[in-house]
Amino acid sequence: MEHRIILEMGTGNDLYGHDYTKAAKRAIHDALHHSSIVMFKSLNIPHEEMRVQVTIGVQQPEQLDIAVLTAELPRGKAQVTAVKGGLDVHDAENDQTHVIATAAIEAFVPITAKDWKLS
Repeated sequence: MEHRIILEMGTGNDLYGHDYTKAAKRAIHDALHHSSIVMFKSLNIPHEEMRVQVTIGVQQPEQLDIAVLTAELPRGKAQVTAVKGGLDVHDAENDQTHVIATAAIEAFVPITAKDWKLS
């Protein structure tokens, strides 16, 4: 059975290019820099056994390059899903839209209860 072992959140932005993928990449990096999963080395679990689910929220999810975002994940079997979220903040005076993306990164590993016991 697979269990979620971590949930990290991050935000990223593109202030001048209106580039949703750039903002999403920055959100992924922000979330990744909040975590370090040392249990893989400690418990001798290969990173390849980890499934990584990334959910990115931006106002125009269809503009995300999912392949580029998936390539940002350094370990595990990654899957990126785009959803409507984040923020577009429009600066009418300068006719500029600032893009803010949010990311949730979940890591799952297969854990069999019989293999674990409290000491």
